[in-house]
Amino acid sequence: MKITIGSDHAGFDLKLMLIEHLRQGGHELVDVGTDSTRPVDYPDYAEAVALNVLQGKSERGILICGSGVGASVAANKVPGIRAGLCHDGYSAHQGVEHDEMNVLVLGARVIGSALAKALCTTFLSARFTGEERHRRRLGKIHSIEQRYSLAKEKIS
Repeated sequence: MKITIGSDHAGFDLKLMLIEHLRQGGHELVDVGTDSTRPVDYPDYAEAVALNVLQGKSERGILICGSGVGASVAANKVPGIRAGLCHDGYSAHQGVEHDEMNVLVLGARVIGSALAKALCTTFLSARFTGEERHRRRLGKIHSIEQRYSLAKEKIS
């Protein structure tokens, strides 16, 4: 699978380890940065990962920051992105199976490397079920995105 991966400075070391792990698993990685532990702003990398996924440059994205919270918030501002902050295996597969999550967000200061590897593997192997109840709920999420995108345009 082709995956876009990005991190801020706090997630840089975990990102490097995950790139190696995922390549060993046969995945193709697109790394959108950052390239060091020098302080940077996580929204820049959240947007880069999100856009690559939306533009079809990769099938899914993985995003890492210190807690995962900021990157998750930023990525979810991009319509069409369903980024989930996961620190347990159930959320990593259920987010894909039920919510068609397309970006996994990890907190490098919250989880260790073994759990991060396991979460990536779980996320990437999960598939959306396509069940009617899940499609209906995704439709409602899309409607919310549409309503508030239009409202913002009217306010601006």
